[in-house]
Amino acid sequence: MRKVAAFTLASMVLAALSASPREALAIERQHHFGLDPTLALLKVDDKSSVSTALGLGAHYTYGLNDQFNFMAELNASFMLEGEKLADATTPHTRPTQIGHALVGVGYVIDILRWVPYFGILAGGYRLAGGTLDNQLVVIGGAVQVGLDYQLSRQWAVGGAAQQHFLVTKMSDYPSYTTLMLRFEYMWGY
Repeated sequence: MRKVAAFTLASMVLAALSASPREALAIERQHHFGLDPTLALLKVDDKSSVSTALGLGAHYTYGLNDQFNFMAELNASFMLEGEKLADATTPHTRPTQIGHALVGVGYVIDILRWVPYFGILAGGYRLAGGTLDNQLVVIGGAVQVGLDYQLSRQWAVGGAAQQHFLVTKMSDYPSYTTLMLRFEYMWGY
């Protein structure tokens, strides 16, 4: 009976070791720099449809420790349909450009090649063009969720979604969402 129990225990330990990941690739003090093609969706309060934009962003991440990363990003998007100065009745709230610069902290689960994370960022937004009388600079923040796949120690691909809050203009722009593909290079261990 003891031999069967010892054999069963040894089999379970061997199975657990063989099923564990070969190496964990997300590491503290690691730098990440990447480019982010972006689809942006901006809801303007006085418009019946959502404004759709395409853009490009760049991000930098630094591993503070095993769980937390410093995050910084820049992004610029341009509306696809192009808001026109159609007539005097068109509201002056419809931009053709929106960009942001944000910094924050992210929580990462770094034990697999698949690296899920979420973050909270704050910063500034710039809206310009279209029917706006002047460019707007707005204070706000974002909540981000993402999933990266580490191809190697140096390269990763992934996707992320952000829900933005344009705090000083929430009544005019109640919803701003960005969906991003992520391509990044990593260094430092």
